[in-house]
Amino acid sequence: MEWSQKIRDLAGKARAWSSAERTAAVACGLTALGLLAWAWRLWPEWQNNPDLSHGFFALPIVVALWRRAREDVSASRGLAPGARLAASLAASFGLLGAALLAAVYAVAMGWASAPTLFFLGAAAASAATLAVVLAAGRDVRWIAPGWPALVIPLAILLSAPLPPATYERLMRALQEFITVGVVETLRLGGVPAMRSGNIINLGNTSVGVEEACSGMRSLVSCVLAGLVLSALMLRSPARRAVLVLAAAPLALASNFLRSLTLTLLARNGVDIAGAWHDGLGFAVLGVTTAVLAWIATALEQAPVARAPDKQSKETGAGGLALATRGVALVGLALAAGWLSFVAWRTELGDERAGPVPELARLIPERPRAAGWQVATRDDLLIFADALHTRNLLERTYERRTSGGVVRLTAYAAWWPAGGTTVSAVAAHTPEACWPGAGWMLDAAESARLALPLGDGREAGEAEQRAFVGAGPSQRVWFWHLVAGQPFRPFEPRSWRDQLALFFREGVRKAEPQAFVRISSNRPWSELKAEPLVAELLEGFSELGVPLRPSEAGSIAVKNAAR
Repeated sequence: MEWSQKIRDLAGKARAWSSAERTAAVACGLTALGLLAWAWRLWPEWQNNPDLSHGFFALPIVVALWRRAREDVSASRGLAPGARLAASLAASFGLLGAALLAAVYAVAMGWASAPTLFFLGAAAASAATLAVVLAAGRDVRWIAPGWPALVIPLAILLSAPLPPATYERLMRALQEFITVGVVETLRLGGVPAMRSGNIINLGNTSVGVEEACSGMRSLVSCVLAGLVLSALMLRSPARRAVLVLAAAPLALASNFLRSLTLTLLARNGVDIAGAWHDGLGFAVLGVTTAVLAWIATALEQAPVARAPDKQSKETGAGGLALATRGVALVGLALAAGWLSFVAWRTELGDERAGPVPELARLIPERPRAAGWQVATRDDLLIFADALHTRNLLERTYERRTSGGVVRLTAYAAWWPAGGTTVSAVAAHTPEACWPGAGWMLDAAESARLALPLGDGREAGEAEQRAFVGAGPSQRVWFWHLVAGQPFRPFEPRSWRDQLALFFREGVRKAEPQAFVRISSNRPWSELKAEPLVAELLEGFSELGVPLRPSEAGSIAVKNAAR
């Protein structure tokens, strides 16, 4: 009976609402549904991306901030009509622009790609801004237009993946900061340490500062915690600024101490993988959040005595008020309709069954060419979740010659139709992954070219890269194959390249993909006559690597016939 009475009371209040309040209710309802859809779309990312694990708290944070903004209504006159119209126009343009870009990236790269999820987050944040603007108007005054209301869209935006280019640059900078800082600190303490890329060599062991150790997780989580705590616990703008500005340095310092601790443990023979690594990571998040809460408590001031609320809601339907409502509702309706239409047209089904290529045959353990020692890598499945496939194989071939050891590595990965997006495969090229293991790209050697063989054939459209590191330089030749055709790589960290991919390729259907590469400590001029290389390329040709008579070979055949 109690709940039924509350529902009847609410219905009675709704019947008494003004047109402005009804518009605000519609906008808030549409935004709430949009946020639920956004959270459903982001849920897998929050589960699988440790940097975004705080996203599980996004919707509870929005509710808490909304309730906090309601508490300040009595001390606020509400948002002025002019400011409300300007904010509505800005938020509507942001919402429509973010919805358009989210759709573009969705059809080009898939709904699970980082750019798509970022722009979906921007669209959700813009929709929340529209709801806040309407609810904070002087003719509605459901919430106060202050810091708690402003943090609502910021909390939504920080719960989505960062744009790939921004994330990559920031993560690399943090990795370098941690690596250099740990090495220099160890040296100051008398501990011998050397740096090779993101690898710290300690003499008896080495420690790699991987992406998970860069501090991105603690940085984003701490900034979000600082914003939310400043809105919920503090009232003074100066004290809020102190708390927010303290969040990032605190996150960087705590993650640096974690990396230094793990390095010292590894030097003393402790296996830091697993419990130590993950446990200290969660400890950093817990401690930094607790410290921020302690700082907020220390800065907290007694509530200011407020005068009784004598301000009544403004009534009437002025031109600015009508324009604001129209802009907000049209923006929300257009964005919701557009994203729903694109989702209906582009959402792919489950992975499609089909014949799986025999990678063990394409990269033979016993090649026809004699004299090679073969070693098969047995730990590739640790990358299965990141690569979204278990069809992986890598073998290394070695042979001693008068000029030293010739080493050649062949690698292949395969995805069925619907297994993953084109961008997900393109994001794991050697230039994106190898620097994390200490290799530096020699950009002067990068090229797209045909690889001649000693028998008059050539392998076409290969991507060539060269890397230098602690050991001998490595040369890499690779192909990304979509539906059996070479796919021209694009830079996954470049928004321009991603948009160009969409306009060039249009809406790509789910198709099988493969990624194959050959790497060696010798240049191609020394490898092209090797029968093993020809055998490997013949196997890769079954996946789509072009293997054809070369122009020079065709001329030689014609001359011999004469």
